Amino acid sequence: MSQPLMPHATASWLVDNTALSFDQIAEFCGLHILEVQAIADDTAGIKYTGRDPVRAHEITMEEIHKGEANPDYRLKMLKGPEPVRRTKGPRYTPVSKRQDKPDGIAWILRNHPEISDGAIGKLIGTTRTTIAAIRDRTHWNISNIVPKDPVTLGLCSQRELDALVTKAAKKAGIEAPTDSRLDGDREALIEELRRERDDAARRAEEALKSESELISGTATILDPFSNNQGQV
Repeated sequence: MSQPLMPHATASWLVDNTALSFDQIAEFCGLHILEVQAIADDTAGIKYTGRDPVRAHEITMEEIHKGEANPDYRLKMLKGPEPVRRTKGPRYTPVSKRQDKPDGIAWILRNHPEISDGAIGKLIGTTRTTIAAIRDRTHWNISNIVPKDPVTLGLCSQRELDALVTKAAKKAGIEAPTDSRLDGDREALIEELRRERDDAARRAEEALKSESELISGTATILDPFSNNQGQV
């Protein structure tokens, strides 16, 4: 399925300018719903400048209106060039994040041992030798390796990891774990953000009220037409 050229920036624009559900935006942009949630709540690690997919001729306003009218409707993207994807070789990882690879590999080995070394290598962009060294604790830097979620490290997307876990679990004949973050944790995060916003609004209102009362009191004292003018 075709995806917007800049999925995160497109998701940011759709969140700000449409009434589409997070599920619809995530599906259209090829993102995980939690990524869309983070963009909407302004808690994403990177602040994205919205990119209008209508002006980019990736979707029409009529299509967006269909989605707004029906939350179950799946948006259809206008046919466009498919982004170039690597089909062979290891996954490219920015230089700044390569030092985090061992931590991400260790996390997958600990939490999802059913995933094959080949699949881990494609997801993280590493070699079987490195994976085996971390598993056997013979890696040259093993004393400093701390298992960390590869999604948090920015080594892969949540959708890619979920798809890999589901596929590996199915192949191994075990039940795929459910993403509980879409339930209690996400609701708790949303509730916490709402409380913070409500508290900020309340404090702003109290400050404005105090300032108005102060200005009103000062105006009364300095009012030359006051009935108390000249009284001791």
